[in-house]
Amino acid sequence: MQIILNNNQEEIPGDLITVAELLKFKNFTFKMLITKINGVLVQKSDYESAAIRDGDVVNVLHLISGG
Repeated sequence: MQIILNNNQEEIPGDLITVAELLKFKNFTFKMLITKINGVLVQKSDYESAAIRDGDVVNVLHLISGG
């Protein structure tokens, strides 16, 4: 399937992938992540069930604190 991930076209195997599977597949390892699917915030507790489908726009941002 084709998705837009962080403004880049990506080819992901299969017809459906969860947020948790995508994060593992793309090796996102930061502890503090914010994920949106088509502009809708996905709660961390929903990462195992939130589905990403062909054509979706996904943004994964990592939060960094500093001072």
